[in-house]
Amino acid sequence: MMEVEERLRPIANRPVDITRPGWGTRLAEAMDPLDEAGVRHQTDLLLWQLIQFYQKSDHAERNEVRNLFKKFHAFTWAAHLSFGATTEEKFRQHVLLFSMKDQGRDSRDALLWLQHLCREAKSAGVNCESMIKEVAELSSDQNKYGMGSTKQMLLKAI
Repeated sequence: MMEVEERLRPIANRPVDITRPGWGTRLAEAMDPLDEAGVRHQTDLLLWQLIQFYQKSDHAERNEVRNLFKKFHAFTWAAHLSFGATTEEKFRQHVLLFSMKDQGRDSRDALLWLQHLCREAKSAGVNCESMIKEVAELSSDQNKYGMGSTKQMLLKAI
């Protein structure tokens, strides 16, 4: 994770000049940070391994995984699954990643991400409720930013 973090950090820390017209378009059209840093394969493999470990771990081990995501900011910012939440298993993996990231640095962004995942899954005919409940039980109870814990966010999404 440290190697991927180091490769992503310059991209994550690159300034975005929001005073220049068209900044949003340029940002949306920019190359995916994982591809720009040349770390997509490593990140995909690492996320798969972390998801497998996280869902089988005890409370203390899951907390350590969440601490890794807290420590490695650039990795957390850029890491995402390369597929949509269009089947029950794919949705489950996305929600597990949501739980591992534990709201990242901004609970508002996390909430928008969760809403997007649920909309995408529901439009594909995925029954989200049971997976959300399952992952909520694995998630943090800590209200990090005053908008509720990750567990509460998940349960409210049902």
